Amino acid sequence: MILLLYAQPVSRITRLTIDDVVHDGDQVLLRLGDPPSPVPEPVAVLLLDYLGQRTNMRTATNRDSRWLFLGRRAGQPLQSRTLSPLIHELGVPTTSGRTAAIRQHVLDVPAPIVATALGYHQITTARLAAEAGTTWSNYAPGDRSK
Repeated sequence: MILLLYAQPVSRITRLTIDDVVHDGDQVLLRLGDPPSPVPEPVAVLLLDYLGQRTNMRTATNRDSRWLFLGRRAGQPLQSRTLSPLIHELGVPTTSGRTAAIRQHVLDVPAPIVATALGYHQITTARLAAEAGTTWSNYAPGDRSK
């Protein structure tokens, strides 16, 4: 879900911690950039359910682990090379899925905002926006009330 909704690479997904999932009243946010990104329903419910039942928490060395996706080694996150095949088994194409997601984001929202919110580099999102044929090419962030 994180890969397809937020165009996050598997290597970044495995580095997320439970602190990156913010449950603020009736809203769930995922801290990928600044500000945290809202998590839509029903994904929010699934994410919160997952938090309550993370695997590999019963071993003495993992009880206090903050990793969202725990690895087999104590205190370590799940490895990218372990998660990627699991995602592929579900039928999710990681590279094309991420590419489609980020291109849709830059079509809907100015590239600088996408870069900040999802933790992407500004140049990368600007290039992807140009490739996607965005209409935001003249967007300049900042306060224009002065």
